[in-house]
Amino acid sequence: MDDRPAGAARELVRRADGEAEVTGAAIRAASGRPREANVGPMRIVIAAVGRLKQGPERELAADYRKRAETVGRAFGLRDVEIVEIRESRASDAERRRTEESIAIANVIPEGAIIVILDEHGIALGSAALAASLREWRAENRPAVCFIIGGADGLAATLRERAKLRLAFGPATWPHQLVRVMLLEQIYRAGTILAGHPYHRV
Repeated sequence: MDDRPAGAARELVRRADGEAEVTGAAIRAASGRPREANVGPMRIVIAAVGRLKQGPERELAADYRKRAETVGRAFGLRDVEIVEIRESRASDAERRRTEESIAIANVIPEGAIIVILDEHGIALGSAALAASLREWRAENRPAVCFIIGGADGLAATLRERAKLRLAFGPATWPHQLVRVMLLEQIYRAGTILAGHPYHRV
């Protein structure tokens, strides 16, 4: 269990107990891909408005997060964190959007690449996402922060900071499923970079 205390402005979903079935070291040894020298580990942070309630979505999200952390060690990921942002209770949409965006901005790690989930964004393939993660780590970025906004979206000032706007196709998805899908794609990207057979095309 990860016993680090959560910050005042965020809730950190903690690492599940139990050992992973395949360790990052084992994947790295099997693929023959050592970590690059002089490049530090990179964190993945998912800042999501709203709390994922107990149920199958939360269990699936926890499973993919744990898998992503395990396979990510093969290419230099330190950990995968989920920061749940409290939904604003303001009466008008603009105020809710502003309050939630400020809360998100407060948990973005310094120097992080910012990726926002946006239905009007780019539908990036899994291999392309993997390549982006590899590139950002090669740049020695300390973190990548994926942002899932609330029902009212994100403030323009936050959207403008994004390096990438990522879409899961033109359909509209519930935010709970978007979190699960994002974690699965991060895990899949990790398996691509580690040479693990999970991803097949």
